[in-house]
Amino acid sequence: MPTYSEMLPLLGVKAKSAAEYWIKKLLEKGTLEKDDKGFLKPSHLSLKLPIVGNIAAGFPSPAEEELRDTISFDEYLINNQAASFILSVTGDSMVDAGIFEKDLVIVEKGREPKNGDIILAEVDGNWTIKYFRKKGKKVTLEAANTKYPTIIPQTELRIAGVITAVIRKYHK
Repeated sequence: MPTYSEMLPLLGVKAKSAAEYWIKKLLEKGTLEKDDKGFLKPSHLSLKLPIVGNIAAGFPSPAEEELRDTISFDEYLINNQAASFILSVTGDSMVDAGIFEKDLVIVEKGREPKNGDIILAEVDGNWTIKYFRKKGKKVTLEAANTKYPTIIPQTELRIAGVITAVIRKYHK
């Protein structure tokens, strides 16, 4: 978020007290909120869009457009906003899981991974996203591309979070 001084021209006011007044109103309305450290942040990341029906991804079927509900992508994609962040993907080790170069992944830090989850991890000093596999006390990380070997941590494994969503944009 911009500082109060930076907000003056955005709000069309000259005094910081006027900016503070409007920020207080935005906080009361729920448009803005404060994080754990007291910094301002938007309370919602996206607009709500209508869900207008279902569409077959297999054989074609008649489709009727009917307003069913609305969905907010931030609420749909993010389970724990305070513990989540986004990374841009490089490489092709997870293509068979549907994660491609330039996709965005949402990572939830602090979440305990389950067997088969896709995780963000630091392995022996290098960061990666891979499938988490645990058998007894042995943990391995598996790629979703047969070109890449299974990773067995040699000295260090630090799990930073679990991938909870993938975002891909087809056109600009």
